[in-house]
Amino acid sequence: MNSAILALEDGSIFEGRSFGAPTESCGEVVFNTAITGYQEVFTDPSYAGQIVVLTNPHIGNYGVMPEDSESGRPYIEGLVVREFSPIASNWRSQQQAQEFLAEANIPVAAEIDTRRLVRHLRTRGVMRGVLATGPRDPQELVEKARSIPSMAGLDLASRVSTREAYQWEKGLERRLPSEPPDRPAEPRWHVVAYDFGIKRNILRRLVHSGCRVTVVPALTPAEDVLALKPDGVFLSNGPGDPEPLHTQQANVRKLIGKVPIFGICLGHQVLAIALGAKTYKLKFGHRGANHPVLNKLTGKVEITSHNHGFAVDPDSLNPSDVELTHVNLNDQTVEGFRHRREPAFCVQYHPEAAPGPHDSLYLFDDFTKMMAEFKK
Repeated sequence: MNSAILALEDGSIFEGRSFGAPTESCGEVVFNTAITGYQEVFTDPSYAGQIVVLTNPHIGNYGVMPEDSESGRPYIEGLVVREFSPIASNWRSQQQAQEFLAEANIPVAAEIDTRRLVRHLRTRGVMRGVLATGPRDPQELVEKARSIPSMAGLDLASRVSTREAYQWEKGLERRLPSEPPDRPAEPRWHVVAYDFGIKRNILRRLVHSGCRVTVVPALTPAEDVLALKPDGVFLSNGPGDPEPLHTQQANVRKLIGKVPIFGICLGHQVLAIALGAKTYKLKFGHRGANHPVLNKLTGKVEITSHNHGFAVDPDSLNPSDVELTHVNLNDQTVEGFRHRREPAFCVQYHPEAAPGPHDSLYLFDDFTKMMAEFKK
């Protein structure tokens, strides 16, 4: 096995062994605390531009299944783990995780002290880094890490978005023979989904809730969206900073009040900015599958899946226009809001649960109810 080095912009060096592609990658180094779901993490477009550290010590042990991918390919820039399994034990597995990432030319650094690395990132904040294989000069890699553009100010959503509009018709599938059939609702609603880096399980959930989905590129003009005569518009998750997405914000501003809107993650942030709010970069972000969120409308606590490095500034939300609906119980950050007069709502976390718990699936039904009320 070749050696692998992770070099951070503050001069920190972490050495391990290479298990992926024998190459070099760079990006913002972040960590995810989910216990399972590494394939969904690999293929989530929201991780574009990021080297991901997984805190679960054993990765790759259940292999890779094509139907579990959240997009057409892995989007992470690199992977850092404690132990990377070269074999897979799972009757559904069709490929080893090592092969899956190597084919996508993504480097993997294993046998890294991920506990020390994550504690460092929590203390200092996420930072730029370079992951390289083979004998390398560590100081040269540190200097290269310092030259990487900061995530703040980067428009990555336009980079990962689809180039052409397409129809999505596939709903949820039974993963196990023992699972009871969960039949989708009749397709009553036409939803146009803006692709800022959309995950497939969001599309599956929309179809399952009774939606016929047309996915459009991130920069599609609002006029073109309205010409499709949608019953609702969905604003997807995605990577990067929401602040520089001026075209997307302007389009959403034109849609508010004309059609029901539901946003998730980056879509939540874009909707907030369109309504006059501001966003800011978190110290180390929220990435995991066990974050407690208080639903202020019901008083219930939902355990939720997260993947974001930016948040909406609560003081910038206009209380006469917006009602805060969800709050993170770990750090009190904004997790959701709805418009007081117009049919528009959003959440920062991921209710589609890929990976993660199913506590928040009701939001997709809330969207269909909103479309039904608006149509009346």
